Amino acid sequence: MSIMDSYQFNLLTEENNVISFQLEDSSFMARIFILEEDIIRVLLTPSSEPEVKQTWAVAPGMDDVPMEGRNRLDISPFTLPAYSSKIENNYFIVETSRLKLAVNLDGFKITWYAKDESGKYQQIASDRKTQAYNFDGALGEGVFHYLERNLDEQYFGLGEKSGEVDRHGERYRMVSVDPMGYDAQSTDPLYKHIPFYITRNRNSGISFGIFYDNMAQSIFDMGKELDNYHGFYRYFQSESGDLDYYIILGPTVKDTVEKYSWLTGKTIFQPKWSLGYSGSTMTYTDAPDAQNQLQNFLKKCQEYDIICDSFQLSSGYTSINDKRYVFNWNRDKFPNPKQFTDDFHEKGVKLCANIKPALLKDHPMFDELKDAGMFIKNDKDETVMAQFWDGTGAYLDFTNEETVQWWKDKVKEQLLEFGIDSTWNDNNEFEIWTKNAYCNGFGEKINFEELRAVQPLLMMKASYEAQKEYNPDIRPYLISRSGMPGMQRYVQTWSGDNYTSWKTIKYNIKMGIGLSLSGIYNIGHDVGGFAGPAPEPELFVRWVQNGIFYPRFTIHSWNTDKTVNVPWMYEETADIVRDLIKFRHRILPYIYTALYQAHKHYEPIIRPTFYDFENDENTFKENDDFILGDSMLVASVVEKGERERTVYLPKFEAGWFDFHTGQWYEGGQTVTIPAPLNYNPLLVKAGSIIPINDYEATFETKEKDERGFLLFPAKGKEQSAYQLYEDDGISANYEENHSIVAVKMNSSDEQIQLNVTVDGNYELPYTTVRFYLPESEQRTVTVNGKAVEKKNDYYEVALSDIGV
Repeated sequence: MSIMDSYQFNLLTEENNVISFQLEDSSFMARIFILEEDIIRVLLTPSSEPEVKQTWAVAPGMDDVPMEGRNRLDISPFTLPAYSSKIENNYFIVETSRLKLAVNLDGFKITWYAKDESGKYQQIASDRKTQAYNFDGALGEGVFHYLERNLDEQYFGLGEKSGEVDRHGERYRMVSVDPMGYDAQSTDPLYKHIPFYITRNRNSGISFGIFYDNMAQSIFDMGKELDNYHGFYRYFQSESGDLDYYIILGPTVKDTVEKYSWLTGKTIFQPKWSLGYSGSTMTYTDAPDAQNQLQNFLKKCQEYDIICDSFQLSSGYTSINDKRYVFNWNRDKFPNPKQFTDDFHEKGVKLCANIKPALLKDHPMFDELKDAGMFIKNDKDETVMAQFWDGTGAYLDFTNEETVQWWKDKVKEQLLEFGIDSTWNDNNEFEIWTKNAYCNGFGEKINFEELRAVQPLLMMKASYEAQKEYNPDIRPYLISRSGMPGMQRYVQTWSGDNYTSWKTIKYNIKMGIGLSLSGIYNIGHDVGGFAGPAPEPELFVRWVQNGIFYPRFTIHSWNTDKTVNVPWMYEETADIVRDLIKFRHRILPYIYTALYQAHKHYEPIIRPTFYDFENDENTFKENDDFILGDSMLVASVVEKGERERTVYLPKFEAGWFDFHTGQWYEGGQTVTIPAPLNYNPLLVKAGSIIPINDYEATFETKEKDERGFLLFPAKGKEQSAYQLYEDDGISANYEENHSIVAVKMNSSDEQIQLNVTVDGNYELPYTTVRFYLPESEQRTVTVNGKAVEKKNDYYEVALSDIGV
């Protein structure tokens, strides 16, 4: 097709909530899918068939999708609501009860509108009026989508990105690489491919999301670029595939995030032990006496009374000489792998083993897999060789059914049979840069670039299926470093190999918020820093204080000075770190319930301060805070030498409590609170009810569970409630076998009335509960209508005494 002055589209068909258009004198097609009242999809393809016929990202409300993906044109999972349409002056207008779009059929340029609270339409987005799409290559190679940019807009999301939470004015490359020791403020790209972001207009207050279902490497320019011919704009550019995007109306940021999370599938509900402290370091498994080193780790946990639930086994266990070979056990380092795993299990510590999706060319199984065609190939049917870790190797092709089966068999034979509990899917960025690389495509050969981000997703899915098949009664736990939308259905993740510095804590916080606003909720960071020097004692303590509030809490390192980041690395801070880990163990019921809410209701576990307080414009100012669950405002110390912390408290009528001092503060103001070295500044919304494990646990007794509730009653007359999720923490039948402990709190000036109910068929492991109030509280307490006397610093009731 030659460059044209006009790109006139004509209506072809309108049926089953799909409206199809075709470019005059061309096979180029455009389709609009009215999926929900507030979700509309646009697909532009060079012909009637998409370049990629499946989707692995779009899984509305689903736990999983087939290994070969879902038909990209299948819209049956959506409600497909009623809508109206008409043609007016070469504009095609579509309207649902929430959204309206006006399509200029000359160029297929779309203007989007949303209804505000008064029922009036507000413009929320518009394609650039000059060259919005790349119909004939006039914009260069690949797929383009240009939108107008408003200076009053804020942009959030794009997953795991460095820098500030607001992406306006920045430019990002969306491709997975392995940037060990990255700068959390500036390095780009990083490990994950998340082509989704939220636009919020400060003036209208309306937010919407845009998700590009395209897994090739791409660019998101959020206003870095300027060209006088086009005015202010932003754009998406992909090297390959289709332009296939979803507009998701909020109208709040919160609504947008949760609808997008629903669109890409449920967060996996992993076992409770996955939320405990997990030890890890490359140093131990790289050592010649690795098994002894790891046995010593257990002894040190016991000696220092460090509550540890799991250990992540780095890839040194697979070594032959100084290289790493997936699914190989080095029997010099690990003479008896089964005895090794049994020893850890005896101490109540699970094991997660590192696995990698590439085989070095001298791997003992390389030729066998090459002859079987299990690697990614080029257009001459030759195995594509690439740089990988210690040398040259080839990446497995997870769009090949034989490869998937081989992988699953090896996970079972070489890991699960030896007692390994979890797979750590690592180094899965698939750094192949050959232009003529191809995937099997489940029997339909396809260019690797078009499935670049899909390969790590299928790797983790194969590991997930292996674990489910091996023990169907147990919930799988997996970890993955790389990934794309949908990865939350299988794994917990983290922000990769960060660098040891004060700056990293600050910008990892923002990175975590970016992931959470992009539907990836079960996250964390390497505490202490993975690469670089050992953290100094103060930095290490502050990092632990920050880390205990993430779903994933792992101290991990490969320090350049050969030291190891462990809780007892500094004698002078060992007691502080021990107590911080015990605090984490104490609030696990709260975090576990937040994980269940993420799985069941698509709610993020950590949130920016503006998430629940969008009416307070001050919360949109860049800060170093986040909210865990619904109630805890975490104000981490990110500067050396600070012993006070200034924090803005979102406008909340009931106010906020300092968790540690009990001091109450009015919302909507900036306060300075104590930040001693032994704890992290933490504030709690007044009216909150925080469940805790009230057993004074040690390394040996971490399995014991008693229940308490920390109460932060509002002043005056207020009502609040909390629902605690309880189950055995590991079984796959949790939907059928769980209980909800509901606590309602009615407070007045004189009294706090509590009502407790239990609903479900899971037998609680405790028979009494305790309630704790701030020390300054003098109000009387009743539980289910019965007055309760204070014992020591708590109110204790037997469940049987209150009719539960």
